[in-house]
Amino acid sequence: MHEQFYKLSDELIFPSPQLALTDPNGLLAFGGDLSVPRLLLAYRNGIFPWFSEGEPILWWSPDPRGILELHDFVCSRSLARLARSGRYRVSLNHSFDEVIQACATIPRGSQGTWITARMIQAYQTFHRSGHAHSVEVWDNDMLVGGLYGVSVGSVFCGESMFHRQSNTSKLALYFLVEHLKKHGFTFIDCQLQNPHLRSLGAREIPRKAFLQRLHQAVNTSPAADCWTVSLLSPALLNLPS
Repeated sequence: MHEQFYKLSDELIFPSPQLALTDPNGLLAFGGDLSVPRLLLAYRNGIFPWFSEGEPILWWSPDPRGILELHDFVCSRSLARLARSGRYRVSLNHSFDEVIQACATIPRGSQGTWITARMIQAYQTFHRSGHAHSVEVWDNDMLVGGLYGVSVGSVFCGESMFHRQSNTSKLALYFLVEHLKKHGFTFIDCQLQNPHLRSLGAREIPRKAFLQRLHQAVNTSPAADCWTVSLLSPALLNLPS
């Protein structure tokens, strides 16, 4: 079959993710917009935007797909000690704008950032609509780590994380994992696997298997108070000795 990727129109529709190119990242389509309805449709179908400044909006559905089963999260003894110490305060949806700005500006070597001003604005709107969420790690009143992502049904789609002090992004993820367990989530979509995520327990599965699991999960709803908690307590953590 001749490979191509698709130009989106104003119509709110995506081609099947199974039609994505067979390059490792699974480029599927370009164009469209970053409106809340389109972003929600994309995530519900295993598709996400990823593009650099000056490029059109590019939409992807990788094969294989990186996921983190909640029960597979690797909590090292040092991370458990840090969580147990109470040194940091961890909050939920307290400073989404500050988290996404930090993720966009934290140095990432030669990679640069794909979190452009256009993406920041779109996901801030997505957050205000109740679909995108953040976890923040605080050292007194200073934001020192965190992450953000998108909730669809009982799946959390991780987007980016950052740290300004050692292990604070891992701490944010640990608190998130335990919070998601408590509220009936099934797994975290990591999109693309990398060594850091692998060290935390993430693995790859075929896109077909991912889409089957996603479609089962998108129509389930977490507990009503899942995203209204302001502080994440160490009491919810299953801390190893």
